[in-house]
Amino acid sequence: MEEKTVQRSEFRRIVRRLLKNRRAVVGGIILLIIVFLAIFAPYVTPYDPIKQDIRNRLQGPSREHILGTDQFGRDTYTRIVYGARLSLRVGFSSILIAMIGGCLLGLVAGYYGGLLDNIIMRFVDILMALPGFLLALAIVAALGPGMENVIIAIGISYIPSFARLMRSSVLSIRELDYVSASQAIGSSDARTIFRHILPNSLNPIIVMATLSLAGAILSAAGLSFLGMGTQPPTPEWGSMISSARPYLRVSHWAVTVPGLAIFTTVLCLNLVGDGLRDALDPRMGDVN
Repeated sequence: MEEKTVQRSEFRRIVRRLLKNRRAVVGGIILLIIVFLAIFAPYVTPYDPIKQDIRNRLQGPSREHILGTDQFGRDTYTRIVYGARLSLRVGFSSILIAMIGGCLLGLVAGYYGGLLDNIIMRFVDILMALPGFLLALAIVAALGPGMENVIIAIGISYIPSFARLMRSSVLSIRELDYVSASQAIGSSDARTIFRHILPNSLNPIIVMATLSLAGAILSAAGLSFLGMGTQPPTPEWGSMISSARPYLRVSHWAVTVPGLAIFTTVLCLNLVGDGLRDALDPRMGDVN
């Protein structure tokens, strides 16, 4: 009972610190709006994101089409909203893969050490030899274009970062008294790892996941821009920029709007991630 009270008190403290960070609050509000639009996309726009209307191609913003139309006469606002649904799905799914894979590797390497640690970390070093986007691009090139392959590729590209961060946390936590006490009373390795080490290693992982989510969305847009991600006519921000690029001088909004969508989402995720980092770090003072 006392432990639950302490956890609730700690949670309230984190929430208060986060709410004091104005930049994080603004970013979180805008991010919630984007998520809301993505979830309720069929109800916030009357148009079909795929259906073409050549007679209204490359139209500027108007009462009927508040963000104009693209080269096929499709409503840009509608495609942006449906694109948000796809981009968020790719971002969350890929980071979830990276968190599970990276945290498991980091936990095993940090807890057991020795030869197993060397083998795992050398494998991680091999993955880190290539920049994340190039690694994802190479994996998609091998697997073939498509949303599922993009999710797998981006997830694998972020595993090394999570593995190294988790390992460093485990190396410092495993020497603490409560871990030694758990081992002394005969607790299994699995219980010690998942009951005592993992919960106390999650704060930096949560912050990194929030910040990595922004990078994953950006990577997905980049892969789609290069034609290796989601294929037309499926609305996706990167592919929208790529397909509308030849018409930049005629109707810049077909390129500008999806670019601004990527910029806004990534910026808001970074603001929320910075706010979480400050709120979860007890060494940081109150944020004004």
